[in-house]
Amino acid sequence: MVLQVGFSGPPGKAESRRTLKRLRRRKLVSGTPRKKPRIVTLIASATEIVCALGFGHLLVGRSHECDFPAWVRELPACSEPKFPTDGTSYQIDQRVRAIVQEGLSVYRVHADRLRKLAPDLIITQTQCQVCAVSERDLAGITCDFLGKPARILSLRPERLEDLWENIRQVGRAIAGQEEAAVALIKQLRERIQTVQRALRQPSHVPTVLCIEWIEPLMATGFWMPQLVELAGGRNVVGQVGCHGPFLSPEQFQQLNPDVLIVMPCGWDLERTRAEMPVLASTPYWAGLKAVREGRVYLADGNQYFNRPGPRLVDSLEILAEILHPDCFPPRHAGTAWVRYNG
Repeated sequence: MVLQVGFSGPPGKAESRRTLKRLRRRKLVSGTPRKKPRIVTLIASATEIVCALGFGHLLVGRSHECDFPAWVRELPACSEPKFPTDGTSYQIDQRVRAIVQEGLSVYRVHADRLRKLAPDLIITQTQCQVCAVSERDLAGITCDFLGKPARILSLRPERLEDLWENIRQVGRAIAGQEEAAVALIKQLRERIQTVQRALRQPSHVPTVLCIEWIEPLMATGFWMPQLVELAGGRNVVGQVGCHGPFLSPEQFQQLNPDVLIVMPCGWDLERTRAEMPVLASTPYWAGLKAVREGRVYLADGNQYFNRPGPRLVDSLEILAEILHPDCFPPRHAGTAWVRYNG
């Protein structure tokens, strides 16, 4: 049986009140009811953490990328990219590079909207200036402009272990204690252990290459090598805790993995499929082992692998389905991943 994380939204208010009452009885929080903070999350993974902890009803604003749970789309978006997000992977890469080379921020924060929302807590990140709104993007929005002091919590997830700490940080920032965080972490770790138990004696450990961007070609890094190993694979390139490396055509050909999984940052299955001819038209493509043996897969990087939130555990389960179909039923097939046949 696989346990599922419960993402809270407006219907979860009653449960959150019961949780706070229980904590006060146990003297884990002050006997005086703690003021409920108004929260703005400027990174999608933080939105998912807040909701999974049971505090979704405290959200008053979000980033332009926050879309899960689905109801958060009704919240006002407090950011937007400074570049058009349509086009090919190469075109997007060129637009982002042009902005970064000028020393500018890739994202625009709507300061006027933030001021109207009057948040007590803003959650952002310092891991990547390209992937989401960063603390740097908030530098020009002072407490004076907001009209009230607002705490800024910056998350820096680089490894799977950092997810646990980020969940604790968010729990402390909102409720002043970690009980909800500890419970969530326990649930997520139990799901990881379920995968590990099923893989106790794998018949084969395939070599795996995960692609984070198509043109220029870039492999995954940070937490992805850990997820591949936990899912019963051997990651062939990319280091834990580091940005993924760019790959030359020659390097790609030499790596020649058993399994190739394409999961571009911020892209869903449909958009990834549309871009695949860029890879499939290269001279070395037909000779790759993964291509010859029909083990090329597309995965929804936007909803799963690129977001260092609770659904990284879903990402692990997806990888396990792909790498070891004899051990795991394809619960996510067709929605989170598909086989690519050219």
